[in-house]
Amino acid sequence: MDFQKFVDGFHSMTCVVSVEKLPDGKWGEIRLVAGNKAYIDSIENIPDAPKMLTNKFIPNSLYQNYIPKDTNFELFCYSSAVLKKPMHSYVHPERFDFWFNLFSLPIDYEDGNLCYCTYTQELTHEAESSKMSNVSQGTAAEVLNTCIKLRGNSDFKETMKDVIKDIREICGAAYCGILNIDGLSNKCSMLGEDISSDFVDYNPGWFTEDFYEIVRTWDDIIGGSNCFIFENEQDMEYIKEKNPLWYDSLVKAHVQSLVLFPLKSGFELLGYIWATNFDTDKTLHIKETLELTTYFIASEISSYQMFDKFKILSTVDLLTGVLNRNEMNNRVMQLSIDNRPGRENIGIVFADLNGLKQMNDNEGHSAGDKLIKDAAKILKHIFPDKEIYRAGGDEFMVLLRGTSMSELEDYSRQMKAVAEETETVSFAIGLCVEEDSQSIYDAMRKADINMYEDKKAFYEAHPERKRR
Repeated sequence: MDFQKFVDGFHSMTCVVSVEKLPDGKWGEIRLVAGNKAYIDSIENIPDAPKMLTNKFIPNSLYQNYIPKDTNFELFCYSSAVLKKPMHSYVHPERFDFWFNLFSLPIDYEDGNLCYCTYTQELTHEAESSKMSNVSQGTAAEVLNTCIKLRGNSDFKETMKDVIKDIREICGAAYCGILNIDGLSNKCSMLGEDISSDFVDYNPGWFTEDFYEIVRTWDDIIGGSNCFIFENEQDMEYIKEKNPLWYDSLVKAHVQSLVLFPLKSGFELLGYIWATNFDTDKTLHIKETLELTTYFIASEISSYQMFDKFKILSTVDLLTGVLNRNEMNNRVMQLSIDNRPGRENIGIVFADLNGLKQMNDNEGHSAGDKLIKDAAKILKHIFPDKEIYRAGGDEFMVLLRGTSMSELEDYSRQMKAVAEETETVSFAIGLCVEEDSQSIYDAMRKADINMYEDKKAFYEAHPERKRR
């Protein structure tokens, strides 16, 4: 068959692809057999086009001569050439600054174990929503259902659990999970997961403390594509060769197939979603569904994280990491009007830093800030599960429920002892317990008076550190 004459009949950038069909249902070499002028020009002559590994088109070359190995591209071509399915995809591979509108049609011609298809591409710099939404009715319904769930519930984490379960069921998978990434701290955490009751080989110990070391390799194995899919032993061998660390983890977790999508907001990697041991007969449908679904999931995660950051900014003191005065005022107001029966008593610990002004005057405000942070660190160590507030510049308040004066006095001794081990931190401490939490303002007033008595005693003993 004259493939060159055949492909020259296409106006859009088009080439003919050959796929080697192997006896076990897998595929071997995939080659770019012939290309029309528009396709060849996209490689050789157009400056504003995707940069290939080589800028010279040679007929019947392995596709890896032009782009890195891409299992998504291979599956796309195999499905068209061997399985005789017309294919369409609209993707943005990370290695290119383009959106690709891709079409492939099977060619009714085989040469021994070689099957053929067309491969047509349209390129745009910006995403076109009309092309993104051009999906099957079944996919559209599943994506719409996900969007409704994401926007219809105020409990973000519970919603994500439902969405993850839906995706696992869509994939016919044994497992589905979403993982968050914190690139600054080099840590990752599970946002949620769903496990089939039939997954008897599930290994709950797969998520180890050093799992981030595996996660950081995923970007390389995705290789600039928009996802990574493996569904057979052939793909598993590729992982073994490319990423032995991840291969060992997959084997221990009894994973036989996997679809992995990055979750991104702009250029920021938020995490990953993946499904394991999925229904490989539905691979193309799963890929089409997740390509759209992950777009909305990533958007929702980004919004949630932004809201969470704003919430932290509004409630947490940025210098020390303890709760701020605004949050303290809200909490005090809440307790003062709490009239529920059986409410617990309230304990107040006021801690004021001795010598902060002297530190600022003599060594500068950066030294003073360090003193404040060191004091907060001591409080967080002594009161790990209590409410700690920075009430003012050098003043902290700790709020306790269901406590006693003897317990507060014990805490006070601990604070003094730990502070004495430092060269700089010294606390003036005031304590008070009120049986009725509605009397919190009285408790704060009494604790404040006691604190200033303690501070007065400190400066009488250390007049050289008295504030001017």
